[in-house]
Amino acid sequence: MDDFDPTEMVARFKERAAAVKKRNLPPVGGDERALFIAQAQTDFQDFAIIGDAEHELVDGVLTLRIDLRPKRGE
Repeated sequence: MDDFDPTEMVARFKERAAAVKKRNLPPVGGDERALFIAQAQTDFQDFAIIGDAEHELVDGVLTLRIDLRPKRGE
C-alpha cells in the first residue's frame, strides 16, 4: 500500500461522477430505459459522495469523512 494515494483515489471518483453525467443513453426503451436512468443516478450519487470526501490515511487505515448535511441555503 506504499504507492496508494488517497488524494488520487478521491479524484478518480470525481472523474467518474462527471463521466456518468456525460454518459450517453443507449438505444433502449420502456422499463430498460428507466432502469438505466435509475442506475446512472445512483452511480452519480455514489461517485460524487466519495469524490467530495475528506480523507486521512493513518497506519494503513483509510478514513473518509463525508458531510451529508445540506449546505446553507439549500
